[in-house]
Amino acid sequence: MLEQPSLSYIKELSGGDTEFELKIITVIKKEFPLEKAIYFKNLKEKKYKEVAEIVHKLKHKISILDLEKSYEVAIEYENNLNSCNTILKEEFESVLLNMTNFLNTI
Repeated sequence: MLEQPSLSYIKELSGGDTEFELKIITVIKKEFPLEKAIYFKNLKEKKYKEVAEIVHKLKHKISILDLEKSYEVAIEYENNLNSCNTILKEEFESVLLNMTNFLNTI
């Protein structure tokens, strides 16, 4: 069962400031598709060091969307990529899909 992203961390961070929440969500919705595209481009070109760097960036968005198990997957995947190992690729990409679907609904 895939864990569900949520805005609870953003809401907690904002202390009820909806303008702040909107700013964070807007930044995530703007940056995430670009970072995801860079991830797939570098992966296709087998530039594992660059893939690890973008996974590192995406990790923060995973955390902000309250995806604790997915965050752990990202940490392990990033470490694997630093050794040119793509184990956990499918798991990580299902996290990206999960995030994409969620961001498209908010």
